[in-house]
Amino acid sequence: MNWFNRLPVQRRAAAGLEWQLWRRLPAILAWGTALPGLLAAALWWSAPELTSTAAERGAQTLLYTLVGVVVLHWTLVFTLAIGCAVVMVMKGPAYVADAYPPPGREPLA
Repeated sequence: MNWFNRLPVQRRAAAGLEWQLWRRLPAILAWGTALPGLLAAALWWSAPELTSTAAERGAQTLLYTLVGVVVLHWTLVFTLAIGCAVVMVMKGPAYVADAYPPPGREPLA
C-alpha cells in the first residue's frame, strides 16, 4: 500500500526566506544564548566584592533578567523554527488524500 500518492501535475514553489532563516537558526540560537551569558560573566568578573545588600540584590535581579532574556530568545527561535517548517511543508509536493464519500451518498466506483 502506497501511503503517499503525489499529484501527477503539481507546481512547487521556489525556496524563499524560510530556507535562509532555517540555515541560520543554529547560529541565531547560539549567539542569543552566549551574549547574555558573556555579559553576565563580564559583569561578575569586573565587579568588586558585593558587600551591601542592595548591590547583591541588584546583581541577582540582573542575573534573573538575563536568564529571562535567554528563555525568551529560545522561545522566539523555536517559534520561528515552527514557522519555517510549516512554510517548507506547505511549499512541498502535493499529495492525494484517500477519497471519503460523505454519509448518505453512494460511492462513485
